[in-house]
Amino acid sequence: MIRTQLVIINKLGLHARAAAKFVACTSAFSSRIQAGKDGQLIDGKSIMSVMMLAAGKGTVLDIEIDGHDEEDALVALQTLLENRFDEPE
Repeated sequence: MIRTQLVIINKLGLHARAAAKFVACTSAFSSRIQAGKDGQLIDGKSIMSVMMLAAGKGTVLDIEIDGHDEEDALVALQTLLENRFDEPE
């Protein structure tokens, strides 16, 4: 199991399009992926749950990944967030 934190750095945070990209990324892996803030974790593969986080720019997300492809999943999520969900800044 991997536990880490990732920071939302894109200007608009986890709005609908970014949340959809987040879920598309997590859904590509078989590992259980949870994300959250303020001590509450949600299913990182659920678009509704991810949007309900209301994570704006600067939000620190707690990430838990558990499964055989957990390391690949973490790298993919880190890359997605570092690239600001491929949005212009």
